[in-house]
Amino acid sequence: MLRNRHVITAMLVAPLLAILAWFAVGNLVGEKAAPARAGDAYPLVEKSNCRYESGSCDLQNTDLRVTLSYNDQGEGSLHLRASHELDSVLLSLALNGEEGAPMPMLAQGDDGLSWQLSLQRRPGPQQRFRVVLMRNGTAFFGEASTTFLQLNES
Repeated sequence: MLRNRHVITAMLVAPLLAILAWFAVGNLVGEKAAPARAGDAYPLVEKSNCRYESGSCDLQNTDLRVTLSYNDQGEGSLHLRASHELDSVLLSLALNGEEGAPMPMLAQGDDGLSWQLSLQRRPGPQQRFRVVLMRNGTAFFGEASTTFLQLNES
């Protein structure tokens, strides 16, 4: 049976046709990405570097990506760097489900890409950041662990 060239050809071509069909169905029937609309709210997804002592945390949506980092020099400040210009940024610290008061971050420069917030002390590992970003009338919201801020004591 394996000497028949038609069987061998069919065994080679069938997986390729299956893969091509999968992509074709995805393009014809799959959900199309649409740009963010003013007045709507979109979630930001916490990336994996937020769960480890990496020093930075990425939150991402199809349209927008932001990076949070902490500077321990002086009084301590939280920095946010965005991939696109932002109009405003609100941040709060949550502890065990209890929401803290939202604090506005201050823009660093005129481009709207860099934002900073002075903090009294480094947030603890049980706290979580909650952030709301405004861009051209569209709100982006997300939540992130503070594990990325913790010092590695080893």
